[in-house]
Amino acid sequence: MPYRKTPFKSGCYYHLYNRGNNRHNIFFERENYLYFLRQIRRFLISQTLDVIAYCLMPNHYHLVVYLKSSNLSDAMQAFSLSYTKAINKRYHRTGSLFQGRFQSVVVDQENYLLQLVYYVHQNPVKAGFVNHPRDWEFSSYQDYARLRQGTLPKINALKQLFDSNDEYQSQEPRMAMIQHLIFDE
Repeated sequence: MPYRKTPFKSGCYYHLYNRGNNRHNIFFERENYLYFLRQIRRFLISQTLDVIAYCLMPNHYHLVVYLKSSNLSDAMQAFSLSYTKAINKRYHRTGSLFQGRFQSVVVDQENYLLQLVYYVHQNPVKAGFVNHPRDWEFSSYQDYARLRQGTLPKINALKQLFDSNDEYQSQEPRMAMIQHLIFDE
């Protein structure tokens, strides 16, 4: 597999994402989403990264992370492989679950970071699954809007950029800034 053009650097924010092979689902029932989140904790959160925001959709995922270690590729490979093996075993399937290796974009501006988090949280609304992001269980939106108490440590630092939950809920992204992130469903 070819090396990435841009190496990962600790101390930077990244948008990580991937979708199902042939745009097929990667989550089939509620327990799959929960298992995916547990695997994130097992393989990624600790010495490798902090999750800033996330949204899990039926056929793709978005993670906004702060990198603490430059060995992200190895950790993501182990994470993806563990999830794929579990899904393949559970549903008696074989082969690749994801479209390929995960994609990554460095997030190098605070304004871009804020717009990205908002975009990630709006995914279920744009896809027509819910009318408001607060209604999607599998994203960090409820943590940002202070509707539940999350356990992702870096979320608290970003939440402080907003004066209130109303301020976060009223943000509108600048679509030109995040247009390249939108998946063609």
